[in-house]
Amino acid sequence: MKQHSLFKHRQFLLLATVLLFGCGQQAATTLAPQEITRATTCSLDGMTLADYPGPKAQIFYAGQAKPEYFCDLLELFNVLLKPEQIRKVAAAYVQDMAQTDWDHPQGHWIAARTAWYVAGSRKTGSMGPTLGSFFTEKDAKAFAAANGGRVLKFGDITPAMADLSGSENHAGAM
Repeated sequence: MKQHSLFKHRQFLLLATVLLFGCGQQAATTLAPQEITRATTCSLDGMTLADYPGPKAQIFYAGQAKPEYFCDLLELFNVLLKPEQIRKVAAAYVQDMAQTDWDHPQGHWIAARTAWYVAGSRKTGSMGPTLGSFFTEKDAKAFAAANGGRVLKFGDITPAMADLSGSENHAGAM
């Protein structure tokens, strides 16, 4: 009888492992970055993303099947770095600007938390001065050498740098 119970216990553990692995795979697939279309609008201000230069961003919140989009990286950081931001972020993506055109960026999504950023460059986005995002530090440094600015990691970006109050007040903080 004891052996029968052990066999049932092992079957249960195997089934539970398979189910957990399967759920994890489904969640990862579901949270893949979504492409921007001509109709995609910014979650904060309703601007059409395709109408503006510079890198875009998207956030998947926990329990949300579709991302919220941002027409500028400053908007992304403004949302993520607010003290009152309590929604659990399941994934956040930005575009690798070394792989796409600054004026009409398409695709090339990378994880926001592992990207390299350039603050204070001469390039602008939908909100004026903005951050550039890159997959590698080498690409970020090359962009900064060509366009000005300084290279930062995700954790180096402060709420003051992502301040959206006033049209271009945040430029001085970068």
